[in-house]
Amino acid sequence: MNLTGEELKKLLLPALAFVLLLAAGAATIWYVQSLRAQEAQRLTAARAERQQARDRLSRIAEEEREVNEKLAVFQRLKALNIIGEERRLEWVDAMSRIRSQRELLDLRYQVERQKSLNTVKGKATNVEFYSSTMRVELGLLHEGDLIGFLNDLRNSGNAYYSVQRCSMTRTGQSVTGATMAPRLRASCQIDLITILSKGAAS
Repeated sequence: MNLTGEELKKLLLPALAFVLLLAAGAATIWYVQSLRAQEAQRLTAARAERQQARDRLSRIAEEEREVNEKLAVFQRLKALNIIGEERRLEWVDAMSRIRSQRELLDLRYQVERQKSLNTVKGKATNVEFYSSTMRVELGLLHEGDLIGFLNDLRNSGNAYYSVQRCSMTRTGQSVTGATMAPRLRASCQIDLITILSKGAAS
């Protein structure tokens, strides 16, 4: 179909308007898509920021829990007088008290010189661990006396009592109505561990 020049002139304005509308529509679509992309980026960034905030809160809560746990342990050690210089006089009093309360027939012990424990795994840098080895010889009527002695020793405080070894042998003596002779002899090696804070020492 052939159009005359006059007809082409009449169609020129509508065609131009159509092209402009197409361009405006394309620009609108591009603008909307750009806005959607920006909003999606903002949403992703907000979600990431919210997750980071949750992670920070979680870490803070975990650190607070760890601090509270360590503080509880510290308070427990402090209450047991494990933190600070070794307390040899208190050890002597505890041994005398346990001997009397348990009515142990024979109790002998010797505490060796204090030594530093340099190989404690995971220890804090501002504390030092010290150990004094106590060698104990006991005369026992039965095995329960040894268990009771060790429990009383641990509960007496003034050190952390780490039992390294204990051995028992029979004496060959029998219990008679006239005398109470030990039927067993126990030999134990116990480390008395104390903790000294460098800050407290300086």
